[in-house]
Amino acid sequence: MIPFLIELLKIAFLLQLIFAFASLCTWFERKASALIQNRVGANRAGVYLKSDNFFLKPFIPVLKFLGILGVVNTLFCDAVKAIFKEDFVPSHTSRFLHTLAPFASVVPIFMAFAVIPFAPDFVIGTHLIRPQVAQISVGILFVFAMTALAVYGVMLAGWSSDNKFSLLGALRASAQMISYEIAMGTIFVTMILSYATLDLYKMVELQIDGVWGVVNQPLSFLLLFIVGMAETKRGPFDLPESESELVAGYFTEYSGMKFLLFWLGEFAEIALFSMILTILFLGGWHLPGVSFATNSLLGTIVGHFVLVLKTAFLCLVQITLRWTLPRFRYDQLMRVGWNVVLPISLVNLFLTAVVKVFF
Repeated sequence: MIPFLIELLKIAFLLQLIFAFASLCTWFERKASALIQNRVGANRAGVYLKSDNFFLKPFIPVLKFLGILGVVNTLFCDAVKAIFKEDFVPSHTSRFLHTLAPFASVVPIFMAFAVIPFAPDFVIGTHLIRPQVAQISVGILFVFAMTALAVYGVMLAGWSSDNKFSLLGALRASAQMISYEIAMGTIFVTMILSYATLDLYKMVELQIDGVWGVVNQPLSFLLLFIVGMAETKRGPFDLPESESELVAGYFTEYSGMKFLLFWLGEFAEIALFSMILTILFLGGWHLPGVSFATNSLLGTIVGHFVLVLKTAFLCLVQITLRWTLPRFRYDQLMRVGWNVVLPISLVNLFLTAVVKVFF
């Protein structure tokens, strides 16, 4: 019974972590973009809140401050507005497939998080607990498989919408995701060679001496960062949903909660790739020159916050680049994937194998 409760708590904690990162990315997208472009951004909802209620009065200053920061508008008002919007389904289409598409996009990303270790082990009583929902020895391979499955949801959305803009966006997205997946697989194989394991937890522990993966494989870090942005379809790789050409791309015909599911999937995928980069290259929950007490609850909490801060920083960098760099043309996007990223990743894999065999 106790192991079952522990697994339930892990799942609940992981879901809260995913939603927290997705919310953080949403706020970054709204407020950070405004600051980058010298705009004010969301700063109205909650600012003028007043109440004479004895129980609510102490919270009013906090809510006003969150309103100025745009948190109330972004994380509460927008969500409530989307919930009450009409669920529009185009005529002459399959309602089942139209509804299935956003779930097919989100579920694989959520499943990929199951193998992500989000803190070091700790002991409670006689139980050694690993903060990882699915403890499998091929975690990096599972992540690769789940991210590859997300393309089906995009294709379903474009095809079932009965809209030329949606179909064009889906075709762009599928070509882009499949093209960059090859380079991503090559980079993952390079890191498997480098660490001699497919277990994500062991990869983090191998960086405990302060020599992070980015020191040994700086080129792989840069390539995976580029590939991750292309896989999440964020600018400057946002060709599948380019507003100036395709309205909103593959989710043009989506509204309400279905539209929010696509957004949740995109932002959760940003957090997923940021966490993968942190685990593979930035030491996970380790800090150079700092050692936590082994299997202690305090060390687990501190390590978790270290991992979260590194991941949040990478999320912020990705969103900043989205509002800094201009969008690629589609031929440029494919040329970068096939003529630049893939050849460099193959050469890097070859050199890593040579170093492993002869040195």
